[in-house]
Amino acid sequence: MADPYQNNVYHQGGGDRYGTYGEGGGHDGYGYQTDYPPQEEDAASDATEGHDEEDQMYEGEYQGIPHPDEVKAAQRAARTKSHTAGTAGSDLAELSEQYEDIMEDCGHGRFQWTLFIVLGLALMADGVECFVVAFVLPSAEKDLCLSNGEKGMLGLMVFLSMMVGAFLWGGLADKLGRRRCLIVALAINCIFAFLSSFAQGYGFFLFFRLLSGIGIGGTVPIVYSYFSEFLQMDKRGEHLSWLCMFWMIGGIYASFTAWGIIPRYGWGFSMGTEFQFHSWRVFVLVAALPAISSLVGLTFMPESPRFLLENAKHDEAWMILKQVHDTNWRAKGKPEKVFTVTHIKAPKTAEDEFIEIQAATGTAVQRWAVRSLTLSKLVLRNVASLLSAELRMATLFMAIIWFCMAFSYYGLSVWFPDMIKHLQNEEYASKVKVFHRERVENFHFNFSLENQIHKEGDYIRDKFINIEMKSVKFEDSLFEDCHFEDIKSTDTVFENCTIRSTVFYNTDLWEEKFIDCKMENTTFEHNKHGCHLDTSEENDVLIYLVSFLGSLAVLPGNIISALFMEKIGRVKIIGGSMLISAGCTFFLFLSFSQSAIIALQCLFCGVSVAAWNGIEVVTVELYPASKRATAFGVLNALCKLAAVLGSSIFASFVGITKAVPILLSFCALVCGGLVALKLPDTREKILQ
Repeated sequence: MADPYQNNVYHQGGGDRYGTYGEGGGHDGYGYQTDYPPQEEDAASDATEGHDEEDQMYEGEYQGIPHPDEVKAAQRAARTKSHTAGTAGSDLAELSEQYEDIMEDCGHGRFQWTLFIVLGLALMADGVECFVVAFVLPSAEKDLCLSNGEKGMLGLMVFLSMMVGAFLWGGLADKLGRRRCLIVALAINCIFAFLSSFAQGYGFFLFFRLLSGIGIGGTVPIVYSYFSEFLQMDKRGEHLSWLCMFWMIGGIYASFTAWGIIPRYGWGFSMGTEFQFHSWRVFVLVAALPAISSLVGLTFMPESPRFLLENAKHDEAWMILKQVHDTNWRAKGKPEKVFTVTHIKAPKTAEDEFIEIQAATGTAVQRWAVRSLTLSKLVLRNVASLLSAELRMATLFMAIIWFCMAFSYYGLSVWFPDMIKHLQNEEYASKVKVFHRERVENFHFNFSLENQIHKEGDYIRDKFINIEMKSVKFEDSLFEDCHFEDIKSTDTVFENCTIRSTVFYNTDLWEEKFIDCKMENTTFEHNKHGCHLDTSEENDVLIYLVSFLGSLAVLPGNIISALFMEKIGRVKIIGGSMLISAGCTFFLFLSFSQSAIIALQCLFCGVSVAAWNGIEVVTVELYPASKRATAFGVLNALCKLAAVLGSSIFASFVGITKAVPILLSFCALVCGGLVALKLPDTREKILQ
């Protein structure tokens, strides 16, 4: 077999920043070959004998409808004319136009749909990560003995680690490759998510979730940059919007599996008191399945050819583009279509080459250190270039929009379920039973005590055996010659009580539950140490349901925004959705019941997803290929920072006032929506 590359010749002129791949005629830098050998002038096949060429007419021509190939040719001609007339006329613009033509020839088919599923699973893993800690905390706080401060730190560190991951992997993806960085990021997430499920202490669990978050934080900037570079212009907005749906699917998957697994406290095992593996740990493992699936799928996917061309890897880019072309047309039943590209231009990247110490003058460690230092400088230089004269305003506008949207969305996403839980607790507290100055002697408590307050009571020679105490408080009471045995308690405290000649046997009533109490001749035998899982709470099920409904409500908004992304335009969708979302928040002033909050959460999520879709599409289209993942990473990191601020601020007002969260979200959404209307329309813009 002949070598397919034997005719490939590289030409590099002195002043030309680009090398030319291949030989052939046709357009400058973009050649075509005929599919079949040319026939002689008078030759005719049996199939065409007896037919005049004039009779062969596209069925729409008599109506004046142009043939699709003519439409494409006209679009290419218009782009070429615009490029020639433009003052910039740069080689980068020529490469962008050429690459768009190539993607149009490759078509949209099986290859893109396969990549869509693989990258969608990675995006789904990011959506799951945002819910994991919130769902496991009610159980993990007992299993790991977490204080309120430690619970807050755990939730905070997840978003901060994802912020670091977005910045880190976004910058590296522009220098090392989209596929390569995504594989490493997902692998880090999978490894440390697995280890976190077995961590028995708070410190190790926090550490492993931190590293897991750093890994998964890189998925969003890389996934959108990666997928966009396999899409032609007229498909880009719609299919990037469809890709957003996987984040919603991640939320549904997380809430559904948490609902089905975590309340099943029997799903687990223990090895003594040192190793516990309860149902919430099973959920942590199941939550990593989308990331594992995406990681496996990525091993069969190629690198982005646009990234390879930017880094002058002509052969690899050409082979991948040919693979895309052949895969799509074979699936469409047209295997005879030939990939006709013979010329691909790509920039030289001398400025990005790593500086290595020669083997004779340095060790392997020294060479690695120099490569790492050089890579860090290149990434930081790329980040700084986002504030250059030509990108400064775009970066400023996008930063404001990302921040405002994330501040409101994540703030309200935390505030809605917290308010529902607060209303439930208020309703529960309103049904409390108060017992004042009761005197109980020689009584055997063989029934559970729940939601009770006992004040100034006297309990003489009483027995509390094999019962549960839930939300019980004893104040200023006397316990004398009492016996507590096999007690399981939740939110139970003894405050300012006197306890004399009393035995506590095999209970979980430790000293933290006795506040300012006097102990006289009291013994604790076989006391349960550490924290233990409570029985399932009814409130937990509703929290899973609320998250499930909120994620499911995104579906109609996602479908509508995807269908109209090209027709209405990104700018109008972003601005309109943010302003409508701002209006939705004001309905909270009208009604404030649990059902109203759930309904408004669904409405808010369904409308705001359209804004998210538009923001992510515009972010991809505003920046050139060499800075696309970097810009997306920086903006996504800012998004996570806004999420931390929004969720912290909004949560602090739960039970105090609802006016402040509503007004803050309204102002942020209006500000972001008005700024979005200033963005340029990128519908007809070739991917730079």
